[in-house]
Amino acid sequence: MSLRSPEALGPDAGLLSTLTPPAFTPDSDPLEVIRWALAAHPELLMPSAFNLNGVVLIDLAARAGYRGEVVFVDTGYHFPETLATRDRLAARYPQLKFVTLNAGASPEDGQTDPALYAADPDACCAVRKVAPLQDYLRHRGPSALLNARSRDQASTRADIPFVETGGARLKVNPLAHWTREQLEAYAAEHALPVNPLYFDGFLSIGCWICTRAVRPGEDARAGRWAGQGKTECGLWAGNGKL
Repeated sequence: MSLRSPEALGPDAGLLSTLTPPAFTPDSDPLEVIRWALAAHPELLMPSAFNLNGVVLIDLAARAGYRGEVVFVDTGYHFPETLATRDRLAARYPQLKFVTLNAGASPEDGQTDPALYAADPDACCAVRKVAPLQDYLRHRGPSALLNARSRDQASTRADIPFVETGGARLKVNPLAHWTREQLEAYAAEHALPVNPLYFDGFLSIGCWICTRAVRPGEDARAGRWAGQGKTECGLWAGNGKL
């Protein structure tokens, strides 16, 4: 059987070939993945918490031509170092639009009972992190999200692909196959503004009330909700996932 060009197949075939992900391999360059995502989904949007993976992805996305939004949810419980890292990134990448949802939130803002994080961390995350981002995405309506998850962060992420289907929108994971060593090397080579807590063993940084430093031999996300039987905030897993 002979192959026909997209033009020969009709006016929508070229668009179809753009929207269909190429046959990426574990060695595919993240820049290649991002450029495909930009071509296939011009309204692409990037949520970020400014961890090491997120900082590397922001730099790669800017190099690939991304000029969209970087969306951060202020839960009211973030470390000051995280907020300072956000500000340093915004100053370094003026071509990107940094959006903070729930700006100015605090433990006493009335959104949740101040003790909810200890009694029901899933409920706390649902109100303070998941709901604001879900509401924003419903308003903005992107068909795809660019995010920084990688396989070696935790066992719950061991199989994530470059392009993830399911749910309301596509999830594009350019760093899926990068190791922590690769991320650290890239950040050092490009002098990226990594959250200083990372160098104190906080390999994954969320709310200060639910984050501790990682111990030797643990997954990068082992310090999140330690001892509470919880490994994800609900953005990427569960009934409310993006």
